[in-house]
Formats: sequence, C-alpha cells, structure tokens
Amino acid sequence: MYKQNNKTPLGKSKHFTQAILTYFRILKESFNFAINALINHKFRSFLSLLGITIGIFSVILVLAGVDSLKQEIEGSLSGIDKNTVIVMRFPFTPTDIPQWKWQQFPDVTYDEYRSIKRNTPNLEAATFVMQVPLKIIKTDHASASNVNIASITYEYADIEELKIAQGRFFTESESDRGSTLIVIGDEIANSLFGSAKQAIGRKVKLYGRKFTVIGVLKKEGAALGDYSKDNFVLILTNFARKIYGDNNRTTFPRIIIKPKKGIDMAEFRAILTQRFRLMRGLKPDNVDTFFVNQMKGVTDVVDNITSTLNQVGLLISSFSLLVGGFGIANIMFMSVKERTNLIGIQKSLGAKNKFILLQFLFEAVILAIIGGLIGIFLVFSVFWLASQLTGEFEFILSSANILIGTVVSLVIGLISGILPAVSASRLNPVEAIRKGM
Repeated sequence: MYKQNNKTPLGKSKHFTQAILTYFRILKESFNFAINALINHKFRSFLSLLGITIGIFSVILVLAGVDSLKQEIEGSLSGIDKNTVIVMRFPFTPTDIPQWKWQQFPDVTYDEYRSIKRNTPNLEAATFVMQVPLKIIKTDHASASNVNIASITYEYADIEELKIAQGRFFTESESDRGSTLIVIGDEIANSLFGSAKQAIGRKVKLYGRKFTVIGVLKKEGAALGDYSKDNFVLILTNFARKIYGDNNRTTFPRIIIKPKKGIDMAEFRAILTQRFRLMRGLKPDNVDTFFVNQMKGVTDVVDNITSTLNQVGLLISSFSLLVGGFGIANIMFMSVKERTNLIGIQKSLGAKNKFILLQFLFEAVILAIIGGLIGIFLVFSVFWLASQLTGEFEFILSSANILIGTVVSLVIGLISGILPAVSASRLNPVEAIRKGM
C-alpha cells in the first residue's frame, strides 16, 4: 500500500492545512473561554470596562473636538483665498515690533486704497473695509438688535465668495457715491420681513437714514460663535466715511487685496510693501508703519493652535488610558489566580501553553475593545446632544477617529493582557492543581 511522504509537496501542503485548522480551532476555543469568563464575572468585567471606556472616551473626545473646531474655523475662512493680503496697522502673526509701537501706527486710508488699486501689478481686486459698531436696524413694524455692520466697496464680492440668495450686490457707481443701499443677512431678513424674498426693495432705518435693501445673503449658519454672515449687513464705505470720518480708529480700516493666481507671492508682497513705504514717505532706516498680512499666516496659526490642543489633550488623556490599562492588567492577574486550578486541569488534559496564553489574551483584548466601543458611542452621544443644544455648530466624529479609538483599545488590551497571559501559560499543571485546591 502506498504511503504519502510528508516531504513531498503534496504532503507539506496537507501538513500546513492541518496546522492552520488546528490554530483556528485553538483561537475559537480560546475565544469561547474568554467570553464565558467575562460573562461569569460581570462585576469584575464592568470595572475593567469602566477604566478603558473613560480612557478611550477622553482620547476620542479630544481628537474629534479639535477636528470639529478646526473645520469650523477653516469653513469660516474658506470663502477667502489663502493668498489674499490684508494691509492694516495690526499684525496677524507675532512680530518683532513691540506692541506699544505698532499700536501707534496710522490706519490705512481710502486714498492709499485707490492708489494701490491703480498702481500695483498682478492685482486682481482690492476693497476698502471698515468695521463699524453694532447697531439696531428697524422697519416700521420690526427691529433687529446687535447687528454686525461692515462697510465695504463694490469689489468685496470679487474677493470673498458671497452668495446672494435674493437680489444683487453693489455696483461701482453706487460704491463711489456712497449710496444708501444695503445687503442684509438671512437672519436679519427673516427678523425684519419674514423671508428673504419679501426683503428686496424694502426700506430699513439705520443711522437715522432710510436704506433700500438690494440683496439678501444666502443662509450660512453659525461660523464662530455669533460671527455669521446671517447676522451681518453690508453698507458702502463711502457712506460710512461720512458718518465716522477718516480718522476714527475704532473702525479698524483695512485694505483687502486679492492677487492674480500663479504669481510669486513673495515678490508681490515686496512690491506692495515698497509702494506703501513710498506713499508714506518712509526712509530706508524707518520701520514699516503697516503690516502686510497674508491669510495663509492665519491658517498656519490655526494649524499650530489645533496641533498644540491635540498634543496637550492627548497627553492628559493618556493618563486615563494608563489607568485603564493597569485596571485590565490587575483584573487579569486576579483572574489567573482564581482560575489556577482550572488551568492545571486544562493542562493535564493536554491543553498547550499557547491555548492558555490565547485564552487570557483574548479576554483582555475583548475587554479593551468593548470598553473602547462604549467610549466611542459615548463621544457620539455627547456630540449629538451638543449639536442639538447649540443648533448650528457641527461636531465631527470621523471614521479615522473611530479607527484610532478601536486600534488604541486593541493595543491597550494586548499590552495589559500579555504578562498575565504569559504567567498563566507557564504554570506547572501539578502545582496549579495543588494551589487551586
């Protein structure tokens, strides 16, 4: 009778298949033992779950919270190109010039805006903006209080992506005349007229004058706190100049410049800086009395802040994870001690070391993963509740953060369970039975 030689390819393949099936059987039996152990010791399992749940909850809450904040800020800035330049007396980023000194710098002027617009190469659009105090806007039958007012020139729509839901934007001639026209946000339109469609052509009272509504901005939702275009109205700079003058430092005048695409930004900023120096008659040894701020600097600052928040939050959360990991390890060592007799019996009946090791390792990993999933669910619940309460702010729990939470749970389970599992697998069966008795 022919006998298969294990050294042949067919024999090796058969031996490999049997080994794989054996390992799967061991994994299945170890998994079942681990599940039964967790069910039979519910209170102990609950205590272990509590520690790892709090740890994973803290980690995911930090990651998701910072991601939500970052997206909210970036969403607020998304309508403006990162190459957009804002010239004003304030810096956007840290500077070597002392604060007391740059606070004395003169504001940019309307004449400087017009000169820059005419004489700067590679400039696509420029607008002169003044921020004026909050005001009450009234109609004959309604009013809206604490309204944010921005005075702009007609080019503003070419720089920031303004979406007009109803009506139109300002024209060049209206901008030059400083006409009493107004573009209002969606919330203002609803407060005063009931809807955006009913606002066009209607009159509102502001600064003791009657303004005609020519446009309503598309609903945006909350951006940063109350800073939303829904609660904004836009009037023309040349009208605001008549009210506040050209030397009112509370209006924070600024020139917003959009360069053409594909140009060398360093060169563009250098030319812009030189033109301002010439207009202000600054000597070579004089410092700039203005700041050429680029929106990219703002986004870089946002990235640095969110990165720091992530690092600090994760450092604090890691202590919770550490406590959770120690909790699992402690419970597993107790489990090994309580089941010493059972381990001895299993080994005396032929259970291999790897079977015992996997049994306890599975128990630790399952505990950690269940705790992690509960932690992720709690974060989701907290974010859902927060979204309902805030109404506008969008909290994000991304799939990447869920994956991070699951993987971290798995790793914590492996690290916490490896030592108890190894100690259990190395028990001598005779001594284990004797100790258990």
